[in-house]
Amino acid sequence: MTKLERVRALLDRCYVVLHSLLPTNFLSWLMFHVAQIRASGFKNAFIGTFVKLYKVDLSDAEFEIVKSYPDFASFFTRALKPNARPLDPDPAVLVSPVDGRVSQMGPVRAGTIIQAKGRGYTVTDLLGGSKAAAFFNKGSFCTLYLAPHNYHRIHMPASGKLREWGYVPGRLFSVSERAVRTIPRLFARNERVYAIFETDFGPLALVMVGALFVGSIETVWNGRVTPPHSHEAGAYSPMNPVVLMRGREMGRFNMGSTVILLAPPGLVAWRPQLAPGREVRMGLALGNLAKIR
Repeated sequence: MTKLERVRALLDRCYVVLHSLLPTNFLSWLMFHVAQIRASGFKNAFIGTFVKLYKVDLSDAEFEIVKSYPDFASFFTRALKPNARPLDPDPAVLVSPVDGRVSQMGPVRAGTIIQAKGRGYTVTDLLGGSKAAAFFNKGSFCTLYLAPHNYHRIHMPASGKLREWGYVPGRLFSVSERAVRTIPRLFARNERVYAIFETDFGPLALVMVGALFVGSIETVWNGRVTPPHSHEAGAYSPMNPVVLMRGREMGRFNMGSTVILLAPPGLVAWRPQLAPGREVRMGLALGNLAKIR
């Protein structure tokens, strides 16, 4: 190991220790409440600073002027102008549910998903022990990272009927590139909400993973799921049918995080140009769908 590699390894270990000591859930709770402050001077300065710091492009947002947002939370979960994200016209194409960047993707091997080189976690752990994990144990996955400057609503990659959804408690570690590289089983340890849909092609799962400063996770059928940050997991079947068409909003994050798509064997043929580091936008094709039943 070279000197540079030793220094990098030491910094990575320090990073993991620091994150283990941080009160990540409290900090995220605090951010949630700060994001609700409506004092005009504070919220305008907060939003304006954020826009400059992260180079946020508001040209496709419903409201382009910072002062139009009543608080930071409204700005962060902002809507887009109509037709700002056109869907791929082919109904047999799985579209990206978010604006973001591909973190990892590929086959699920022996029930294990790749987090980063040398690190993985199981589908069963990710879905909080749900029996539905069996659908995806030999399937495929795509992990999409949402940076702070991205649009933060999550949309349906294919039309589907909600079969099951659940909340899994956990920490709120950062999901930065360094965190993903260094913190074992990160996505299976952070707080998360999963949803499993029945589509015309087969079952499909979306997992919304919380992160440091992610003040809330919401779904369109339940509203705000967090906070409060519960210590008890829950799995639910919808009391009334929930059917969402391709491209419809299904949830949103307050602050950046990660969405993981899970598909059963043979359902998705990922587009060859898709690879880790690739930027994607909601509505663009991720792969071709094939009926598996």
